[in-house]
Amino acid sequence: MGEIITVDDPADPRLHDYTDLTDVELRRRREPAEGLFIAEGEKVIRRAVDAGYGMRSMLLSQKWVDVMRDVIDRSDSPVYVMEPALAEQVTGYHVHRGALASMGRRPLPDPAGVLRTARRVVVLESVNDHTNIGAIFRSAAALGMDAVLLSPDCADPLYRRSVKVSMGAVFSVPYARLETWPKDLTTVQDLGFTVLALTPDERAHTLDETASHRMDRVALMLGAEGTGLSPRALSAADTWVRIPMSHGVDSLNVGAAAAVAFYAVTAGRPQE
Repeated sequence: MGEIITVDDPADPRLHDYTDLTDVELRRRREPAEGLFIAEGEKVIRRAVDAGYGMRSMLLSQKWVDVMRDVIDRSDSPVYVMEPALAEQVTGYHVHRGALASMGRRPLPDPAGVLRTARRVVVLESVNDHTNIGAIFRSAAALGMDAVLLSPDCADPLYRRSVKVSMGAVFSVPYARLETWPKDLTTVQDLGFTVLALTPDERAHTLDETASHRMDRVALMLGAEGTGLSPRALSAADTWVRIPMSHGVDSLNVGAAAAVAFYAVTAGRPQE
C-alpha cells in the first residue's frame, strides 16, 4: 500500500513530476527525458495501471483518496494529498478531476514487432496536435485498428492532453515510431501491407472503390490537420483513397476522417 502524505508546500521537491503541466514545450522535453507521463482522472489512471504501466506517485485532493483507495492499496508508490488551491499552484491549472498520477514510460517496441500480428494499422505523418492524436487513438481502439505507426515528428501519444482525449485508449493500441520517413514505409510494405494514403485529392479512389475492407493487410496513412500528407508520403503509398464529400465540403478534421476511414477498412474484414 502506498504511503499517504499530506503536503502543504507547493514547492515541495517531491512534487517535481507535477510541476508546470501547462507548459507544453517544457513538458514535451521533460517527460520522455525523465521517463514519465501524467495520467489525469480516475478512469485514465485505472486504465494506465491495468495496462501495466508502473506508478511513480499520485497527487490527489482529499475527496479522491477514498475513490482511488483500491488503486492506492495495490501500489507501493507515495500518494500526495493537497488542497485543490495548492495543487493548482503546482500544476498551473485547476485539476477538475481531482486526481493525477505520474506513470513510468516503457521502451517503445520495434515497428516490425508491432506489425507482425497486425492486419489493420494506422500510419500518421506529422500529426503534431495532441488533441488529434488522442482522438485518433480513441477511434483506432474503438473501431478495431491493430496498431499505430508514427512518423518521427508526430506528437507524443503519452502527453497528458493526448491521453485525456483518448480516454486512455493510447494504452490499448500498440504503437511505434518509424525512424526514417518515409523510407521506413518499405518495412510496412515488405510485411505485406497495402499502404493507402488518405487524401481529398479528386484523383484518389473512394474507399468503397478500393474495397479496402476486403484487403488482407491494410496500412491507412493520414497527415496533419490542414496540410495533409506530404508529396513524399503520397509518392510512397500504394494507392490514394478518399472519403466522398457532399454539400461543398472539401475535407474533414483529421480526427473525424480517421474514424470514418477506420470503419471503412475494418468493417467486414477477413477473419483470422
